Amino acid sequence: MKTLRTFLLTAIVPAIVFSPVSKAQLSSNAHVWVSGLNGPRGLRFGPDGSLYVAEAGAGGTISTQGKCVQVIPPVGPYLGGMTSRISKIDQHGNRTTVASGFPSTTAAVGDLSGVADIAFVDGSLYALTAGAGCSHGGALPNGLYRVNRTNGSYKLVANLSEFLQEHPVRYPNVADFEPDGTFYSMAEFEHRLYAVEPNHGQIISISTDGEMRSVLDVSASEGHIVPTAIVAHDGQLYLGNLNLFPIVPTSSRILTLGNSECSKASSPGLDDDDSPHSLHILNSKAGFTSVTGVAFGPDGLLYVLELSDAPGYPTPGAGKVVRVNRNGAIEDVATGFTVPTAMTFGPDGTLYVSNLGAAPPGAGQIVRVDIH
Repeated sequence: MKTLRTFLLTAIVPAIVFSPVSKAQLSSNAHVWVSGLNGPRGLRFGPDGSLYVAEAGAGGTISTQGKCVQVIPPVGPYLGGMTSRISKIDQHGNRTTVASGFPSTTAAVGDLSGVADIAFVDGSLYALTAGAGCSHGGALPNGLYRVNRTNGSYKLVANLSEFLQEHPVRYPNVADFEPDGTFYSMAEFEHRLYAVEPNHGQIISISTDGEMRSVLDVSASEGHIVPTAIVAHDGQLYLGNLNLFPIVPTSSRILTLGNSECSKASSPGLDDDDSPHSLHILNSKAGFTSVTGVAFGPDGLLYVLELSDAPGYPTPGAGKVVRVNRNGAIEDVATGFTVPTAMTFGPDGTLYVSNLGAAPPGAGQIVRVDIH
């Protein structure tokens, strides 16, 4: 059984390259708004009302073999470059570059990683990277970076590559292991950013001045479920998981997380004096498939983005958005997506989805969805 690192594995790139994605038709309430993006991942609306998009980039040609521990074949070794960027989309759908030259990496099987997610805290833009670190062919570490929106420069706030290596999870998957991690998403919660690392199975809390805490070792209680998307809502965090490949429909879950006074049993990587800051799993809702995004809509309902709901490996056109109704039932909202990777609601209540987020550079889209 194959597992996933960031959000995909070996079968995805061939599926996108050799399958005619034009056959995949979005549902009538979903429309392509922006195209031509390079692996769109996390996206957020900024204080200026524009949509900011993390783009994985195009990888590179730099090898670090012989310099550090590499990701084992067939996924590794990786080749790195500085081709990832953050884009800004105005209300008319016009794209401009906010910051470029972020680390990007190409796996031996073709998977691309770069800036994974973005967030705004007190008006400042922060970027979470997945395509950095020596094991990805990079000179910079995976980390949280503060981005200057005026001149496009960025500065390391928290070295997450180093933190992962110093705070191992209880049950790492040796056959599917990334030394620098493959961070996927983050959410602001109680004045900190909570970053999710799927490969190790860990959530790390980060202050804006760079102080880091391991707050939940997902592997300790759940095993290698590949946690991906996280969102904060009404004093709690909600975490979705991708699960393993081949895909088994309805096998993914949404975990509700809360603060815990419990000890290292819920997060064994914590120091004794950090345990009051840990998270624990309050409850779990099953019935989802390959989760890559979670968000709460203006109606107060939970919306979930699914990479592909078809059994086996990701299928073009099989991605969709679902929501949990007030009676707990799960219903389709929009269908026809191809390897969608993230979503966010806009100020107008429209849902925005990163579509073709795992396709070759230039194929990525932002799709607008009317949820009514």
